[in-house]
This record gives sequence, structure tokens and C-alpha cells, in this order.
Amino acid sequence: MGWSITIGHIAGTAIRLHFTFLLFLVWLGVADYLAGGPAAAIATVSFILLVFLCVTLHEFGHIFMARRFGVHTPEVILSPIGGIANMERLPEEPAHELLVAIAGPLVNVAIAVLLMLVFGLGLGRLTTIDFETATVAERLLLVNVTLVLFNLVPAFPMDGGRVLRALLAMRMGAAPATALAARIGQGFAFLFVILGLFYNPILMLVGIFIYFAAASEEQTAAFKGFASGLRVSDAMEPSPVTLGQGSLLSQAIDMLLATPQRDFPVLDEKSHVIGLLDREAMLAGLRNHGGDAEVSLVMRETEPLRSDLPLTEAYGQMRSKGVKAAVVTDAAGRITGVLTIENIGEMMMVENVKPGWRFSRRG
Repeated sequence: MGWSITIGHIAGTAIRLHFTFLLFLVWLGVADYLAGGPAAAIATVSFILLVFLCVTLHEFGHIFMARRFGVHTPEVILSPIGGIANMERLPEEPAHELLVAIAGPLVNVAIAVLLMLVFGLGLGRLTTIDFETATVAERLLLVNVTLVLFNLVPAFPMDGGRVLRALLAMRMGAAPATALAARIGQGFAFLFVILGLFYNPILMLVGIFIYFAAASEEQTAAFKGFASGLRVSDAMEPSPVTLGQGSLLSQAIDMLLATPQRDFPVLDEKSHVIGLLDREAMLAGLRNHGGDAEVSLVMRETEPLRSDLPLTEAYGQMRSKGVKAAVVTDAAGRITGVLTIENIGEMMMVENVKPGWRFSRRG
């Protein structure tokens, strides 16, 4: 995710702070400094950092459980509305997803129990805690219990929503379970926005995030549903126009205008793929270097996809790398096509209009 900085790594997972988190800390620190001086500012910022330590441990509960099922998590990002563990994928088995989803809240349960044991606090104390006068331990106890209850709200894709989706998937399959869980999650998103208008603006941000995240998850599940069994060769744009590494940007512009193609593989003198030139890079290169510059100056490196690779796997690789197009080669390394996110999106539109449409025609 952009606009974030890495502050450390744990077991191969980068811990990143979104810039809004830093702004949030500065805002709280300055407000408390103006209201109560340096001591108040230090106390507030320290407590917020302790809260986000609990949030980070929550996310690593998910991460370590997912790792048991072979799912790696490259990074976890902390923002004012919580933490996001960016896993490479979710476990395919509903039972595994259930365990991954519940692992985070269980970490907060463990923290709450530890606080009660160490500081002699009872659950009955929760109903009488005055947050303004409470000790740090009492505040953290209240925060962790709140995190457990809030995260178990069945608002997909929050933890409770993922638990709901996993339970539904055991009975009705992944795609319909995701669709139903997403609709329920979007219902909760509207509720959070309304509550945020009257009580806490952060709830509005959470609601907006849930709404769009649920829609994205539903779209991804729908893609996996129709793409199951398809190969890259079924979705690629076949027989693409290619450019030599010594071709000029002016020649690439001519190809861009003469063909419907937007992404051009770049080959060396032995016809090996050395890069991919997309329309955006082409225009940026034309503006910065002129038409006489060689395409190799502005192309990006690309790792070709095999034409027989499952489409779902190829799509996942492209999304994880943040690329919109990839060169496709056959078993002998010859270029057979270009796979684009745009073309996959068009296939999804066709599937929405005519479910069950037969895409497998080039394989």
C-alpha cells in the first residue's frame, strides 16, 4: 500500500504504518499538549501506541494461523481504523478460513485474561470503568474486550463476517456464501455510517471501508467461480504485436494508434522477452525523452506467464505485483499472447450478463 513506511519485520512479515496513522498520533499529541501540557500528550500517545500493539498482535494471530495452512503474509499495515494483514491469498477450505478469522479475536481474549490475572481485574469491573480516571491496565482491558466484540460483528470482511462466510461456505459453496456475506456486510456498513454521523466519525470511515472491501471480496469470489478450470490461454489477447529493444518510441506510438493493443512485449535480437511497454509508460517516455528514444529506456521488466497456467493463479500473481498486463509464452518460451486485467474484467462482465458462458476457446 502506498503512503506507508516500514518500521520492522516479524517472521518475514513487514510491519508498516500508513501516513494517516502518524497524522492521527500527531493530532492527538498536539491536542492533549494544548489542553494539558507535555505530560498529557505523552500519556495519550503512549496509550495509543499500546492499543495499536494489541491491534498488531491481533493481526499476527491471523498471520501465524494462516501460515499453518501455507498462506504467507508479506505485510501488515496499521492505520487509524485498525490493522490490515495483506495475505497472499485466503485458505481455500472453509474450516481453515474459520480458524484464521477467529485467531485474531482470540489474541485479544488472551491479552484481556492476562491483564485480569496480572492486575487483579475482574470482568465485572468493565461495567464501572470510567475511562477518564481508569488506570492504563483497566483501559487496555476495556479496549481488548471491545476489540473482541467489535471484530466479531458479522460485517464481512471483518473477522465476524469471515466467520459467517466460512460457516455459510460449508453448506452452500464459496461464491454464493461470499455474495450473501458481502450483502450482510454492506448492510452493516450503512449502519456504521449512520451511527458515525451521530456518535463517532471513525465509524463512518469503518463503514465506508467495509462497503467497498465487501464489494471487492464479492467480485474476487465471482471471478474464482467462473475462472475455475480456465487457463491463461483462454483469457489472453493472442498474437500480439511486438517491439524490438532498439525500436523507437515514435514507432511504438505508431503501433499504439494503428492497433487496438495497449501493451507491447519488447524482444531482444534473439526474440527473447526482455520487457513490456504499456501505454502509460509510452506516453510518459514520449513526454520526457522524445520520440527518438528507444523503448528499452522506458519499458518495465516482466516475468512471462505460461499459457497453460490456471487463470486464477495468473490473476493472483498479477494483482500481488500490481501489474495490469503480462506477456504469455508457451512451453518453448515463444510468445503466444498478452494477458491484461482489462480483458479479465470484460470476461467478468460477460459472465454477469450470461452466467456459464463458455470462454474456453483457445486452449
